[in-house]
Amino acid sequence: MKIVGITACVAGIAHTYIAKEKIEKAAIKLGDTVKIETQGSIGPENVLTDEEIRDADVVILATDIEVDKSRFKGKKVVAIPISMVMKSPLGVIKKIHEKINVPISAM
Repeated sequence: MKIVGITACVAGIAHTYIAKEKIEKAAIKLGDTVKIETQGSIGPENVLTDEEIRDADVVILATDIEVDKSRFKGKKVVAIPISMVMKSPLGVIKKIHEKINVPISAM
């Protein structure tokens, strides 16, 4: 599965970047490709391209603040609180596989 997403917390410091790492590690463990954009206190980093968004199977928005969703029209979007990714990143990715009916390719 190809995953793209955004992480952003209220302060835009620690949780934004920790959540990015957790999503990436969980997705890679399950055999997925992944790119996560962070919207932290220093602005957007690792910005998603139009091509990456177009090719993605799903978009994860792990945010506690409002982010611009207009780039993701027509995509399957999973919006969750950042705390959910912090607590159970592997469970989140497994649940997304289940919901969009894409088999897990590695374990």
